Amino acid sequence: MPNHTNPRTYLPRQQAMSRSVAQPDSFLMRSASSASSASGDPLAEHRVVGEPYYRTVADEVELYEAAYSVRMPIMLKGPTGCGKTRFVEYMAWKLNKPLITVACNEDMTASDLVGRFLLDANGTHWQDGPLALAARHGAICYLDEVVEARQDTTVVIHPLTDARRVLPLEKKGELLQAHPDFQIVISYNPGYQSLMKDLKQSTKQRFGALDFSYPEHEIEAEIVAHESGVGLDVAKKLVHIGERARNLKGHGLDEGLSTRMLIYAGSLIAQGVSALAACRVALVRPITDDPDMRDALDSAVTTYF
Repeated sequence: MPNHTNPRTYLPRQQAMSRSVAQPDSFLMRSASSASSASGDPLAEHRVVGEPYYRTVADEVELYEAAYSVRMPIMLKGPTGCGKTRFVEYMAWKLNKPLITVACNEDMTASDLVGRFLLDANGTHWQDGPLALAARHGAICYLDEVVEARQDTTVVIHPLTDARRVLPLEKKGELLQAHPDFQIVISYNPGYQSLMKDLKQSTKQRFGALDFSYPEHEIEAEIVAHESGVGLDVAKKLVHIGERARNLKGHGLDEGLSTRMLIYAGSLIAQGVSALAACRVALVRPITDDPDMRDALDSAVTTYF
């Protein structure tokens, strides 16, 4: 159910930028560092201190809470920039659980996830990777765009995503039993799947899945207005442009304009940039180099601005 009345403390983008300029050490990181030094908490820097702004669109919050209660691994499926990562941040805050995020890429190895021995002045010592750290101490481990990782890397999560809930640390000779609070979450953009870049069925079938898409018009305009700082009327115009561009997916565009891109455009407008220039920089130029498609998108922009 949409939460229209819940107060939010996560600041809009331009206010957060102003705060970071005025205070180079961010409040969240200083709070985490203080907590770490005071309590020795190995996950202090991964705790979500302030409430992230997340606008619910259906029953995704309730479904995730139910999945976490039984520690079901969860897959978030949806196009880029539609709010999957923000949703995980919000749920980690709501559940009061640390969140360790890994940006997956094709060069990532199993050791990058699990850990490795390091050499220093005192000899060799083992350092847990993000997956092992989360499993050992009880965090939510979020593998962002997991399909970008090689399949021989992602198979290391299999023992953690079934009834065993273990992580073999073969180089260390340890069988790590996952902490009771541990959960693994992955995000996945089905629009990018191909024969060479897709998840194995043996991986997919270990997860429950939540579908994400771009919100309906009024909700997306509310999000763009909140996050960028522009008025709701301008936000609605940006969403109209986004919707028209999404209709071109598969007809000249590989991907439509994401909510994130609309927020970028709104942020520029809030800084005094003209709407036409802001849309050209944040919406049209990044998404295509085709002259005809750029002309079509420019025409959509001029329709509303």
